Amino acid sequence: MNCAECLTKECYHGKNCTPCKDEITEKFTGRNLETMRTASHIESRYYKKKTRMEETVLYAQKMGYKKLGLVFCVGLSEEARKIQKILAEDFDVVSVCCKVCGISKDEYSLEKIEDGFEASCNPIGQATIVNKEGTDFNIVIGLCVGHDVLFYSHSKAPVTTLAVKDRVLAHSPLGAIYSAYY
Repeated sequence: MNCAECLTKECYHGKNCTPCKDEITEKFTGRNLETMRTASHIESRYYKKKTRMEETVLYAQKMGYKKLGLVFCVGLSEEARKIQKILAEDFDVVSVCCKVCGISKDEYSLEKIEDGFEASCNPIGQATIVNKEGTDFNIVIGLCVGHDVLFYSHSKAPVTTLAVKDRVLAHSPLGAIYSAYY
């Protein structure tokens, strides 16, 4: 597959370009189908009308989630505080900062930005805590590349990303694609 290089995107109009359509469509049952229906409902009714934050709340409500995990980078603590306040209007929220447990980077022989103590990000710790808390759905805010991968793979509940980290482009990584300077 090389959809990025395809200029016609005929699949958008119903063409099947793959040998595995049947195999894939068989997976749209149970919770997978419910997720697709909920996402489609939100897209069709609120297309270009709701922010991602609003869509995330609507999605969690429609899916019947009660307990949400809010997993965030310490550098986005203020944003996480505001988001938790919004989510707490409708849900029980468990928030976990990336530096949870205060583990030194020295403990795992990780590179540091500066000499001295530097707390390691702890995405496996974040996942362990939200798993133990029994969250129904987890929301990620600004985890580092790689740390997000570990969190996604260790989370028992489904995960969405509300905001990604980009230290250079104000957490808007597509800015590099839209700018002639990169």
